[in-house]
Amino acid sequence: MPAETPEVLWRPPQDVREASVIGRYLAWLEQHRELSFSSYEELWEWSVSDLEGFWSSMWEFFEVDGTAYQRVLSGREMPGVRWFAGATLNYAEHALRTKGERVMVSSLSQTRGPQLLTADELRNQVACARAGLQRLGVKKGDRVAAYLPNISEALVAFLAGASLGAVWSSCAPEFGTRSVVDRFAQIDPKVLLVVDGYSYGSKTINRINEVAEIRAALPGLESTVVVPYSGRASIPDTVTWEELLSEPSELDFDRVPFDHPLYVLYSSGTTGLPKPIVHGHGGILLEHLKVIGLHADLGDADRFLWFSTTGWMMWNFCMSGLLVSASVVCFDGNPAHPDLMALWRLVEQHGVTYFGSSAPFLLSCRKAGIEPGRELDLSRLRSVGSTGAPLPPEGFHWVYEHVSRNVLLSSTSGGTDVCTAFVGAVPLVEVRAGEIPVRNLGCKVEAFDEQGNSVIGRRGELVITEPMPSMPVSFWGDDDGTRYREAYFEQFEGVWRHGDWITITERGSCEITGRSDATLNRGGVRLGTSEFYSVVEGVEGVAESLVIHLEDDSGSGRLLLFVALEEGEELDDELRARISSELRTHLSPRHVPDTIHQVPDVPRTLSNKKLEVPVKKILMGASADEAASKGALANPDSLDAFEHLSGQFL
Repeated sequence: MPAETPEVLWRPPQDVREASVIGRYLAWLEQHRELSFSSYEELWEWSVSDLEGFWSSMWEFFEVDGTAYQRVLSGREMPGVRWFAGATLNYAEHALRTKGERVMVSSLSQTRGPQLLTADELRNQVACARAGLQRLGVKKGDRVAAYLPNISEALVAFLAGASLGAVWSSCAPEFGTRSVVDRFAQIDPKVLLVVDGYSYGSKTINRINEVAEIRAALPGLESTVVVPYSGRASIPDTVTWEELLSEPSELDFDRVPFDHPLYVLYSSGTTGLPKPIVHGHGGILLEHLKVIGLHADLGDADRFLWFSTTGWMMWNFCMSGLLVSASVVCFDGNPAHPDLMALWRLVEQHGVTYFGSSAPFLLSCRKAGIEPGRELDLSRLRSVGSTGAPLPPEGFHWVYEHVSRNVLLSSTSGGTDVCTAFVGAVPLVEVRAGEIPVRNLGCKVEAFDEQGNSVIGRRGELVITEPMPSMPVSFWGDDDGTRYREAYFEQFEGVWRHGDWITITERGSCEITGRSDATLNRGGVRLGTSEFYSVVEGVEGVAESLVIHLEDDSGSGRLLLFVALEEGEELDDELRARISSELRTHLSPRHVPDTIHQVPDVPRTLSNKKLEVPVKKILMGASADEAASKGALANPDSLDAFEHLSGQFL
């Protein structure tokens, strides 16, 4: 029998077409293009069929400054499409269009007091930093790397480098030496910006030794700039942040071709060197204008906070709030210090209108029983964003019951590969529990079965069947494009395979159910991992979980569940029975594991994703060092328990 339609938790207000950016865009299309759409689904269909019309409308509607382009795109074949040939522009020029005394950057930290920058102060600091980088010899195409937390100096340096056509890349200071070198050594930076240390909650972390090791491992490095963040001892043979900004200068922008590199982001690197993913000025500019303007509905009255470090693409995404004149809020520290209300208090204190975090954070808040909406004044909050993992229905209900009934909850899914979301929310469409409301404009998202057929109402591979301008320009150093093609286009020729399971409903909504390369195939039935975690981690006493399927000749294989428990809990027969009962009741008998094992911790990447595939390799006999690059893990010692257990399953 068909599944029940999920409950509607939020509906668009009656005046949504008058009050939202996307409503104004629809009116603009009627006036300037003589195009009229009665529903979001109609608008989406046009946006992915008439790529030339849609993306040129983004250029015009958001008034992109640049030289004229010859054509919107060169064709439809992927990879290899060229966008807006002939155009020149600069991302930083658009990020700094706002002038005046309005606060544009609020830099909040557990290391120092708040730092606020008005629009004019931000522009002035970027101008001075631009001149400082020029004195250090930085020119177009040079790489500027940062070992910095999410603070205003990181944003200023990024925009200063971008204004010159230099290429930015950043790692958060919690990354260990090996993780940083694995990334930065691939791009050979000319300048490195660093901090001496930082505070994470009540802990004080010294990074002077790590900085020395990183500098020694980068032979092409010419200069190091130190932000004296924690007030520790000075680092020799460096330039201070104050010296970099010491000479007044006029703000200027070097316009570059549409696909000129803006920044390099990195894959998680759990099974080898992280892939250095190159994003271009124009692709990121147009994509972020679209998704932050039309989908997130941000403008000059908004304050945008997405909790992130500089090692996650959500930092780059949040800083693009400046493109639509929204103020951005940076936070550096432990989001659970002194308790899980910490970020919600910042939302209240700083008048945040859009607060983004991760699904694990929202579920932790739910499990802790906190009620931000009751304890705080969150009346200015209009939207809550969630990404990093699928948000289950109980996460949706918690937001609407304990944060606000009025917010637009945007559960999104995308990736570092495109530095955006493929699917998410939009002010025109209702929000249902556990569902992602829409496929984003300009994103031809489909679900493919194993034969490469597009399916509706059934789980399939998430694929993109039409090009997007924010698809990577290249991988750094991949001169013939071999690694790029292997990463996305190997399974379905000419089609981007992203590596997630997706179900697209008849209504156009979506459900992401985990990574397709971590598929659980039990008795010929493919099971997603996210639904397991939603049920298991809702069981009292369970902190985290990891599920693995080991195939064998019988066809059914063994389904193994590993649980990390809350402090003071032990895995006994009663808890095993409760977990199995919940899985049988809420999912199916096929979801009940053959065995359940307790582990101290569930391994996660530095961007908080579970390591299902490397753990499976370990359980099949690989060593932890063979299965995963430990430098890419937030908790590398967590793999030890799986090595000890592996003998049981060989």
